[in-house]
Amino acid sequence: MMKKFFDLAYASSSASQKLDLYLPSNPDELHPLILFAHGGAFTFGDKRDNQLTPILRGLDRGFAVASLEYRKAEEARFPAMVYDAKAAVRFLRAHAADYNLDPEQFFGWGPSSGGWLMSMLGVTAGNPAFEDLSMGYSEQRSDLQAVVDWCGPCGNFLQMDKAFLASGAGVADHDQPDSPESRFLGAQITHLPELCRMSAPCSYASETTPPFLIVHGGADQIVPVEQSLTFYRALVAATNDTRHKLHIESGQPHHGASWYNDPWVANMGFSFLEDILTF
Repeated sequence: MMKKFFDLAYASSSASQKLDLYLPSNPDELHPLILFAHGGAFTFGDKRDNQLTPILRGLDRGFAVASLEYRKAEEARFPAMVYDAKAAVRFLRAHAADYNLDPEQFFGWGPSSGGWLMSMLGVTAGNPAFEDLSMGYSEQRSDLQAVVDWCGPCGNFLQMDKAFLASGAGVADHDQPDSPESRFLGAQITHLPELCRMSAPCSYASETTPPFLIVHGGADQIVPVEQSLTFYRALVAATNDTRHKLHIESGQPHHGASWYNDPWVANMGFSFLEDILTF
């Protein structure tokens, strides 16, 4: 039977800085960890909502799962949620022995804005601009060994409406002053080109970036598929790592659709991570 530890506080400056930890039924083995960040347009969502359901199937494959809560746009602007997620990684590494976690095999996974968040962790390891060590466990690392990104806006926010205007696949409203992206960055994104560049995971792809699996619906009406194409191209251009993977599912919409709950979609992620595992 799996073990569950709810509302573990990984930092102390906000009630949002908590995570739930799920452990497989084999307590005597070291578990690779999936850190899951839910989506919600940077403004809503919960660490126990149904986005977590397919990820918990990883328990049967030997993965521990930590589901992350973090500060949303109404509470704190970019890059606060990146600070939160990295603080959670440091907390989990500090307590790895307590929960039989393998501190050398920590993986990120997230859909939509959660995919963006885990992608930022993947590409900014060691970058002091994206880490607040005062949040605790400063002696611990916050890097990830691989990331599964489901339809995250990981290109550049300023390119989203341009893509929809060209394709007609979705509503071009990301540039509006009340859009989730504008609320997240603190002002209308069209006035913040440098901050849009700084908040784009594709800006930080390098030869040290860990392997990524990027999955996106070809008919995504919320985050244009071009965001993942841009990110994947940046990863391939920056690294010689042939383990980066991109899967575009033709005709499928955004991650809230039922196809993301089909077991084969999550199994693709688990298989990708199992190929990365070292023993």
